[in-house]
Amino acid sequence: MSRIVRISALVLGCVFFVNLPVAFAQHKEIAKVYQSMQVLNEIMAIPEGGIPESLLRSSYGVAIFPGLLKAGFIVGARYGGGVMMVRSDQQGWSNPVFFTLIGGSIGWQIGAQSTDIILVFRTIQSLDAITSGKFTLGADASVAAGPVGRHASAETDLNFSAEILSYSRSRGLFAGLSVEGAALQVDYDANESFYARPAILPMQIFRTYDMQVPPAADELKKTLRSYSGPRP
Repeated sequence: MSRIVRISALVLGCVFFVNLPVAFAQHKEIAKVYQSMQVLNEIMAIPEGGIPESLLRSSYGVAIFPGLLKAGFIVGARYGGGVMMVRSDQQGWSNPVFFTLIGGSIGWQIGAQSTDIILVFRTIQSLDAITSGKFTLGADASVAAGPVGRHASAETDLNFSAEILSYSRSRGLFAGLSVEGAALQVDYDANESFYARPAILPMQIFRTYDMQVPPAADELKKTLRSYSGPRP
C-alpha cells in the first residue's frame, strides 16, 4: 500500500470516528420522531376514541411525548422527551422541535409505567411563551383533559376554554389527562443533533420551512397534516 493511500485511509478513519458520536446522537432523535409518528397513528386509529378531528383542524400546535416514564416509591415523577410542531396558515406544519416534559406527583405508588402524552395547543399565545425555554402547564397557560371521540363536540366540553388540551395512553387505555404543573423545556442538545446545526433556536426551526431536514421530519409533518387538514 502506498504512503498516500495509507494517509488517506487514516484521515477517513479519523473523520469516521470523530463523527460517530454525532451520527449516533442523531439516530436517537430520528428514532424519537418515528416513535412520535407511531403514537399519533395508533391513537388516531382508535375507533370513536381518538382526538376529535375538529380539535386538530383548529389547533395551532401539537406536542407528542412517546413513552414517558413514571417511576418512584412514595414520591413519583414523570420524565421524557418528545417533539412539538406549530402551524401557520400559509406554510402548514413546521419542522419538529425537541422538548422534554417533566412532572412530579406525591402519592403512594410503586413501580414504573410508560405513558404516551399528546398536547393540543389551541392558542398562539401559549406557543409564544414556550419558546422562551421553560414553560409550566397550568401556570403559564391553562391546561385541561381533552375530550375524547373522533366526532366529539368539543364546544360542549366544560374544559374547552383551556389553552392546551392533554391526552394520554397507558396500558392500552386512551383518555384525556390533566398534566397541570408539568414543565416543558426546550431540549437544545437534541435539536442541535437532529438538525446538525450548532446553537439552533426553536423559533428558527418553527419559522424556517425550507431548511434541509432528515426525512423523518417530513414524514411526521405529512402524517400530522393527514389528520388535521388545513386550518378553517
